[in-house]
Amino acid sequence: MLAPSFNSCQGTSSWVLLRGYKTYMAPGSSNEKKTDDGQASKENFIHLCNPHLEKMKEDILYHFALGTGTHDFPTLFGDVKFVCVGGSPSRMKAFIAYIAEELGLGSPGCDYPNICAGTDRYAMYKVGPVLSVSHGMGIPSISIMLHELIKLLYHAKCSDITIIRIGTSGGIGLEPGSVVITRQSVDATFKPQLEQVVLGKTVIRSTNLDEQLAQELMQCSKEIGQFNTVIGNTMCTLDFYEGQGRLDGAICLYDEEEKLQYLKNAYESGVRNIEMESSVFAAMCNLSGVKAAVVCVTLLNRLEGDQISSPHDVLVEYQQRPQKLVGYFIKKNLGKI
Repeated sequence: MLAPSFNSCQGTSSWVLLRGYKTYMAPGSSNEKKTDDGQASKENFIHLCNPHLEKMKEDILYHFALGTGTHDFPTLFGDVKFVCVGGSPSRMKAFIAYIAEELGLGSPGCDYPNICAGTDRYAMYKVGPVLSVSHGMGIPSISIMLHELIKLLYHAKCSDITIIRIGTSGGIGLEPGSVVITRQSVDATFKPQLEQVVLGKTVIRSTNLDEQLAQELMQCSKEIGQFNTVIGNTMCTLDFYEGQGRLDGAICLYDEEEKLQYLKNAYESGVRNIEMESSVFAAMCNLSGVKAAVVCVTLLNRLEGDQISSPHDVLVEYQQRPQKLVGYFIKKNLGKI
C-alpha cells in the first residue's frame, strides 16, 4: 500500500527566529466539510514535515512492529480522536481498562491486547476512539515513540486529534499529590524551548502547549473537585539526579544551599514541577499541528526533599489522578457527562 500524499512544510507554515536559529511551528492541515445541519466545519489532520516520506512505497514503524505494507492503518486507527501517552506499559494498560469502563466500552476483568506485541520497546492499547501508548523514560525514548505515533496517525488519516501525556513528576512548592497542567515546558535554564542538534547544527524548537486545552482540563478538575490542580510551567531535564538538583545521586558536586536556591529560582520563574519528557513532546506536537497537553501528578515537594518516600498505596492513588482528570475530559468531549 502506498502512503497517502501530504502537505509539505511550505505555504502557510510559520518560522520564528530564536538565538540565531529557525524554529518551525506548523498548523495542522485542514479540510472543510458539511455537518448534518448544513454548516461548514473543518477537520484538522496531522501535518508531516518530511517530504521524503512521500517517496516511500512502505513505511515501517519498526519500534511499534507495524507497517503500512502489512497493516491497514485507516481501518485499525482511523476512528482515534484521543491519544494518551505515559511512561510505563503497565500504567497505560491500566488507563485503557479505566477509560473503557468509563466510556461503557468494556467490563471489569476484560483483557486488552497489546497492539505492539511484536516488540518489547513500547506497548499500545486501543478502545473506541482512545489510543493508549507507553513511551519509556526520558527525551530520547519518547522522541522515538512520537515519530512513529505521529506517522501512524497520519497514515490512518485521523483528524481532530488530541494527545495528552499523563505521568508523574517532582513538584516545586506544591503538596504531594497535586496535579500540574503544563502551560510551557521549559529547559533547565527556564527557557521555553527544546535545543536539539541536527546534522551538527543547533535547532531551537518551541515548547508551548495549547492554552485553551489547558484551561479545559483545569475546568474539568474543578468539576471533579477531588484534588488540587494548577496550571504552571514544567521543567524538562535530561537526567533524574544532577539535572534536577538532587543530593542523593551517585555524583553530586554542589551543596544543599545551591540546590535550594536553584529550585527557588525555578519556582519564581513559574515552574511548578519537573520531569523528563515534556519538551520534546510539546515541540513535536507543535511541528505536527496537533493539540497537546501534559498532565502530571507530583509525588513530592522538592523543596522538602529528594527521595520519594510515601507509602505504596498513597503513590498508587496519586498516579490515578491524571488518569481520572483526562478520563473525565474525554467523557465530557464525547458527550457522556
